[in-house]
Amino acid sequence: MIEKGKISAQQMGKMIYLAITPTAILTAPGISFNFARQDLWLSPVWAVCGLAAVPLALALNRLQPDCGVIRACKNIIGRFPGWALGGILWLFYLYVSGIILREYGEFVVGSFLSDTPLVVVLGSLVLVCALAVRGGVEIVGRFADLFLPAFLLLFLLIVLLIIPDLSITNMMPILGEGLLPSLKGALVLQIWFGELAIAWFLLPFVSDRENAKKTLWITFGAIVLTLLLSNWVTLLLLGDLTGGYSYAFLILARYIDLAEFLTHLEALFMAIWVLGAFVKVCVFFYITTLGAAEWMALRDYRPIVFPMALLLTLFGIWVAASYQEMTHTIATSVIPLAITMFILVPALLYAIGRIRGQGRR
Repeated sequence: MIEKGKISAQQMGKMIYLAITPTAILTAPGISFNFARQDLWLSPVWAVCGLAAVPLALALNRLQPDCGVIRACKNIIGRFPGWALGGILWLFYLYVSGIILREYGEFVVGSFLSDTPLVVVLGSLVLVCALAVRGGVEIVGRFADLFLPAFLLLFLLIVLLIIPDLSITNMMPILGEGLLPSLKGALVLQIWFGELAIAWFLLPFVSDRENAKKTLWITFGAIVLTLLLSNWVTLLLLGDLTGGYSYAFLILARYIDLAEFLTHLEALFMAIWVLGAFVKVCVFFYITTLGAAEWMALRDYRPIVFPMALLLTLFGIWVAASYQEMTHTIATSVIPLAITMFILVPALLYAIGRIRGQGRR
C-alpha cells in the first residue's frame, strides 16, 4: 500500500464524524426546511444512506481487506474497467472536496471577512491542510483526536445557552401533513449520510479492525443525534424564518443574550466551524490525493500533495458561480449523484465481488 501509517478505530470514527457534521449543521437546516417545514427536526431520523453506507464499507473491506479503493476496484471488476471506475470515483471525490472547500470559503467571507478575496481564504486553508495530509493519515487522525472535544464542547455550549429562548410551538403541529414533508427534508441530508462511505478508504489503515464495526455504528448514531439536535434547536428558535437563512445555526449564536453580559457569540460558532472544517477538508483532501496516486500507480502520494492542493483550490472556485447557485445544486442535481457514487456504485462492486467468489475463506 502507498500509505504505511496506522490509525485506531476510534480515530477513524472521529475523522468521519468531523468529516460530516460541520457542513451539515451549517447549511442543512436552511435547505431542509423548505421541504420539511415544522417537521425539520424529524428529517435526520430517515438516515437511509447512512444505514446502507456503513455495512457496504465494512463488506467491501472484507472483500479486499488490505487494498486501497482504486486497487480494490481493479481486483473486483478487472484491470481496465477498475481503472476507469477508479478515475470516475477520483473525479467525484475531487468535486465533493471542491464543494466542501467552497462552503468553508463562502461562510468565512460572507459572515466574517467580507473584504478578503475568496481565493485567499480557500488557498490558506488548503495550504495548511496540505501540510497535514503530507504528514500522513496518522497526523490527520491526531488532529481529529485534538479537535473533536473542542468541537463538541462549543457546539453544546451554544445549544445550552439558547434553551431559554426556544419556543416549542414552532414545531407544531407535529406530522401535520404526515411523514412526506420530513421525508422530503431528509432527501438532501442523504448527501451527508452518504459520506459515511469514506470509511471504505480509511478501513485499510485501521490497526484494531475488530473494533471498526462497533465504532462506525457509534459514529453513525452520533451524527444522527447531532443533526437532530441542531435542526431541533434551529427550528424552535427561528420557526418559519429558518428557510430564509443560509447559515441558520449561525443565527443561534448571534441571538444568545445571557444577562446582557454574554452576547453575540458568532465568534464561538466560527471556532466550531474552523475546527470542524479543517478536519473535514483534510480527510477529503487525503482521500482524493491517495486515490489519485493509486490511480496513477505511484509508489508514494506525497509528491503530488501540493499539485493536488492547487487543483483543489481551483475546483473550489470553479464549482459554482455563487453560493446561491451552489446551494441550489446541492438541493437538486448533487443528491442523485451522491447517492449513486456513495451507495449504488459500492453496492454494485460488492455484488460483483461476491458473484466472483471474492472474500470467501
